[in-house]
Amino acid sequence: MKYYLIVGEASGDLHASHLMAALKKKDPQAEFRFFGGDMMAAVGGTQVKHYRDLAYMGIIPVLLHLRTILSNMKRCKQDIIDWSPDVLILVDYPGFNLQVAQYIKSHTSIPIYYYISPKIWAWKEYRIKNIKRDVDQLFSILPFEVDFFEKKHSYPIHYVGNPTVDEITAFEKADQMNREEFLETNDLSDKPIIAILAGSRKQEIKDNLSKMIEAASQFPRYQLVVAGAPSIPIEYYKQFLKNRDVKLIFNQTYHLLKFAEAALVTSGTATLETALFNTPQVVCYYMNFGKVVSLLRKCVLKVPYVSLVNLIAGREVVTELIADGMTIDNVRKELELMLTDAEYRKKMFAGYREMRERLGEAGAPKHAAEMIVELLQEKDK
Repeated sequence: MKYYLIVGEASGDLHASHLMAALKKKDPQAEFRFFGGDMMAAVGGTQVKHYRDLAYMGIIPVLLHLRTILSNMKRCKQDIIDWSPDVLILVDYPGFNLQVAQYIKSHTSIPIYYYISPKIWAWKEYRIKNIKRDVDQLFSILPFEVDFFEKKHSYPIHYVGNPTVDEITAFEKADQMNREEFLETNDLSDKPIIAILAGSRKQEIKDNLSKMIEAASQFPRYQLVVAGAPSIPIEYYKQFLKNRDVKLIFNQTYHLLKFAEAALVTSGTATLETALFNTPQVVCYYMNFGKVVSLLRKCVLKVPYVSLVNLIAGREVVTELIADGMTIDNVRKELELMLTDAEYRKKMFAGYREMRERLGEAGAPKHAAEMIVELLQEKDK
C-alpha cells in the first residue's frame, strides 16, 4: 500500500521513521512519500519537503514566512492528490496538518489517520470539531488522552503506547558506551554534567538558552553540555555560547541524559525522555511578556501542567518554571535542590516510576502499524 506522511519537527521525524519501519514489517510492499526529515528518509521513500522548511514558531516568524508556509501547504495538498495514497498519516503538527486534512477530506476519499494526536486538551480545544469531521482514525501515545477524547468528546481513539518508551528501550539494549568513552569522544572533562536541552526551534533556543546557561554556570563543580537540535545549524548556537565554558554536542542526547547529574529542559518530548533516563530535571520555558503570558495561561490552558511528566503522572513530579517564573535565580535554586538534596531527588524518582507504569510497555510503533494495516485491509474488503 501507499502511505503519505506529514511531520513538522524533529520529534515527529523520529516517531514517524519508527512507524514507517514497523509498517514495512507488516506490509512489505509499503511505499512512502512524505513531508519529513532525515530519519524518515533513511527508512526509504520519497521526501517531498524537509520539515525544517515548515517549522516556524511565533506570530512574527509565521507572518514573515506566510507566503512560504502557504506555498508549502498548497504543494502538499496537490502532491497528496496527485500521488493518491491508500492513507494519509498525519503526525502531530496540528496547525499545518489539520488544514491539510480538511482539504483532503473535502476533495478526496483518501482515509486520514492521525498518529500522535494534537494536544488540544492543553489549548485550542475547539479543534475537536475539525478532528471529528476530518480524521478517520486517531492513534494516541498519551494515556490520559483516552478519557479526554472518549469520555469528554465521545470520539473513540486508539492508545498504542508511547514511542519514546520504545526508543529509549532500544537505545539501552544496543548501547555499549560507558561514561569515559562518552567524555573522551566529546572532549569533555571528568566533571559531573549538567545537561541543557533548550528546545528544537530557534525561538525556544533564543528565549531560553542564555538564561539556562547563566543559571547553571553558578555551579563551577559541574560542566555544562548543550544538546544541539538536529534541525538547528551550529552557527545559530554560537551566538549564545561565545565566551562561555559550555560544550555543544549533536545527535547524542540520549547519551547526554544517561550520564548527566541533572538537566534543564524545555517542555515537550524532552521532558519525558529525561524522566525515562531517571535524570533529575527542571522544566524551563521563558517567554517574552511573561507576566501577561502567565495571566493568559490561566484563561487559555485547560490543563494544570505543561510537561508530559506531570501530565502523565497527574501531579507535580518536576518543577515547571514557565513564562515569568523562568528566572535565572529560580533555575539556580531548583538546580541546587536537584544536585544536593537527596530526599528531593528520591521523591522525583518515585514520580518517574509512577509515570513509567502509566505509559505501559514498549511497542507503540508496532501496535500502531498493525492497526493501520488491518483497518485499511478491512476498508478494502
